[in-house]
Amino acid sequence: MKSVVFDLDGTLADTSKDLISAANACFEALGLKEMLDPIKDASVAFKGGRAMLKLGLERANRFDESIIDEQYSFLLKHYENNIDVHTVLYEGVIEALLELKKRGYLLGVCTNKPEFLAEKLLKSLGIRDYFLAMLGADTLSIRKPNPLHLWTTIDWMGGSRTKAILIGDTATDYNTAKNANLPCILVSFGPEGSGVEDMKPSAMLDAYFDLPDLIDTIL
Repeated sequence: MKSVVFDLDGTLADTSKDLISAANACFEALGLKEMLDPIKDASVAFKGGRAMLKLGLERANRFDESIIDEQYSFLLKHYENNIDVHTVLYEGVIEALLELKKRGYLLGVCTNKPEFLAEKLLKSLGIRDYFLAMLGADTLSIRKPNPLHLWTTIDWMGGSRTKAILIGDTATDYNTAKNANLPCILVSFGPEGSGVEDMKPSAMLDAYFDLPDLIDTIL
């Protein structure tokens, strides 16, 4: 069976504003102003909680790894409690998932988001049931770009490691697919925009309505 594996943040849904909000809550707790902008800093949001905290603390001249360690759990809790305030699916996601299932593809999610948060968000967005497997950052002892993260997702879906494709939005996704010797489609509407085209993925995706035919062509 052929498999389609999706990244989550910046690929299926724009989660940047809620992620930035969680980081800013940490800065406010430290007596700082909002150090991150939900629009200008959207790309760093998809690099993880620690990356957001690091950037904000550097801007405040307060960078210290111990502060990041202290604030990280607070960031996760705040994000968990406010995970879908501003988050939305990208246009055409549900229609694309329905069409891919209709064409016989197995669907899964492989994300570097903590598993419990990914599960909660997918359920909140109403799309968890479309996926046969969902692996988060802490599901295994490794994560993307280690190819085992992707391969295990495919295994749990019941698919073939040689007949699959990864849909993502960053260099992490591109390198994961490359390490797994699998094709990769990168979205042009993610945090890095069309700049990801420089990595020369198997294809670029401008709109989810085009995804089923694009995958048919590649696989």
